[in-house]
Amino acid sequence: MHRLLALCLLVVPAFAADKYTGPIPPKADVPYLLHADKLIPTDAAEAREENRKDTTYAIVPGAAAAAKTPIAEPIFIMKTEKLSAERLAAFKMEVKNGNREVLIGGKKSKKMGPPIYLNVTRLADNLYKIEVDQVLENGQYTLSPEGSNEVFSFEVY
Repeated sequence: MHRLLALCLLVVPAFAADKYTGPIPPKADVPYLLHADKLIPTDAAEAREENRKDTTYAIVPGAAAAAKTPIAEPIFIMKTEKLSAERLAAFKMEVKNGNREVLIGGKKSKKMGPPIYLNVTRLADNLYKIEVDQVLENGQYTLSPEGSNEVFSFEVY
């Protein structure tokens, strides 16, 4: 009986979840790029929609995001209050006329780029790790909650 109890005490910690000990975002509802033990806030903005020849684009002002990462498969940490981390989608932005834009619908929607896959892991209550699950080319990208014009932009260089 004592051996069984001792064995159980050794096995249980192996199945216990690891507690997150990394940095915590200072602001809620903003994804932060994770660089070792440092967090870099993504550029939060509101995209405007623009219709051109039966096609709709989401436009973000500025040619480049201030948040930059050399990591081709970036990881984000996000504390949530109003947003749902599981409802974030990622998009590659094209730079045109000093703005960043992405095709979001219309006749040319078949020409939309392939989806960017995200893996979302709950770390603690209202704390999530969001991992890009593929290698990104250098360029401008944004995370956006489904059905919203709110965007969180970053650059991979």
